[in-house]
Amino acid sequence: MKYGESSFDILYLLFAIVSGCVILVKARNRTEKLMGLSALILGLGDAFHLVPRVLNYFTKWDMTVWLGVGKLVTSVTMTIFYVLLYYVWLGYYGAPERKPVTALVWCFAAVRIALCAFPQNGWLDNSSDMTWGIIRNVPFVALGAAICLLYFRRRKDSRRFAPVWIYILLSFLFYIPVAVGAGIVPILGMLMLPKTVCYILMLVAFLQATLKDPVRGGQQIGQ
Repeated sequence: MKYGESSFDILYLLFAIVSGCVILVKARNRTEKLMGLSALILGLGDAFHLVPRVLNYFTKWDMTVWLGVGKLVTSVTMTIFYVLLYYVWLGYYGAPERKPVTALVWCFAAVRIALCAFPQNGWLDNSSDMTWGIIRNVPFVALGAAICLLYFRRRKDSRRFAPVWIYILLSFLFYIPVAVGAGIVPILGMLMLPKTVCYILMLVAFLQATLKDPVRGGQQIGQ
């Protein structure tokens, strides 16, 4: 299992980082730059957790601290990723920004990051405390639900981005059991693999939108 999982993790990180770089190089407008930035943040953030995880399989080093800190970094960067998804939605669909919605998105993100900073999370011990696993993920799930709803409402306006709301929904359905119960039932950690596939599919949509979709007047044309 360690060979298969490690290979998958490495390929995913390479795909995310390379995709981010390609999108940034090819970007024709601000929205596409945000897509590239979000891909880079996703890949680089996950690297803080996945690289120590791979090393933990193949070395005798004590990776406890690195695994815990990696989870902290990934928790923060994943939150930032969803905030960027909100701004990608605004730009891609040319939607008017509504201040209450923007404030809500930032509020959920700020609370999530603040909760991750509490020492009770036990990052340095790579703790899997269920209580704090639930507490810090409540605003994160709320953030994901809000972004999912936005993409769902505009699903008919773009063939390219039509399934993004499904990727977001499934990623959280796979993630929640891991965040809450993986410390008690380790096999639940395997759900992170299909969760990662959902993120790969999002990045594929970003790549296709940047490399294949035409633009007009600085705005993306959803196809």
